[in-house]
Amino acid sequence: MYEELNNIATRGDFLQFMDNLIKDNKYNEKEWENKEICSYLESISSWVESMEGFYLNIGQEKPADIDWQFIATLFYVGKIYE
Repeated sequence: MYEELNNIATRGDFLQFMDNLIKDNKYNEKEWENKEICSYLESISSWVESMEGFYLNIGQEKPADIDWQFIATLFYVGKIYE
């Protein structure tokens, strides 16, 4: 799935990625390090704190135009949306 990240450019690409992520969790849950939602969210938060190191390790610059408010909104509405 990591390879898919570089190909996400549109809303449709994102939705396909999310569908693949959901299916991966359903069918390959034992491969997931963070099976519980709180662990998953904590891991995302920890990664964001050290994301510069990730980009340094893969030889890319950290994106400069991250919309943090939109990302936070995605996580919030996932909590309340039916």
